[in-house]
Amino acid sequence: MLLYLYPGACSIADHIALIETGLPYKLIAIDRDKRTQDGRDYLTINPRGFVPSLQLEDGTILTENLAILAYIADRSSALLPEGELGRWRALEALSYMATTIHGGLTPFFKNKSDMEKDEARKALAKAFGFLDDQMGAQPFLLGQAMSIADPYLFWALLWTAQFGLPVPERLRAFFDRMNREPSVIRALAEEGLSPPKG
Repeated sequence: MLLYLYPGACSIADHIALIETGLPYKLIAIDRDKRTQDGRDYLTINPRGFVPSLQLEDGTILTENLAILAYIADRSSALLPEGELGRWRALEALSYMATTIHGGLTPFFKNKSDMEKDEARKALAKAFGFLDDQMGAQPFLLGQAMSIADPYLFWALLWTAQFGLPVPERLRAFFDRMNREPSVIRALAEEGLSPPKG
């Protein structure tokens, strides 16, 4: 599989998941001009222009974090919580990440007005508070083992530090734990990123 990514973007969640599951992959970085590292126009691969994109063995392109992370979990039989509802709880958490959390960070990426950022800050504080309560004393969002939701949450917390957004204590502890995970350390290194400071 080929994972198209931009270093440090939300595509790092898929990168971490691929490492965690042991599925074979190759990375192809794109730049701000939507060119791949081998000189192709990324818009011919994903016309929406966003990362991530995952090219499957037959050449099919899959886009969107929620879909790619679910595909990785299904292909590997890993990163899904146990139990009858485990898969659905993981998709529920991914959906929340993609809409409420990722969407809530948009004003900071797009350099919106201070008023829009203040509104987003309040909404994110509430959303992160919900996740903090959900995590409780567990080491990961959905239990004792990493699920496909955790790399996405890691990415979001990576950017809260960049934007100076407050994060509840248990999520800060989660972020610190994720920074010590071999899959996270490897993904950061493969993307040419320095380990985040706590």
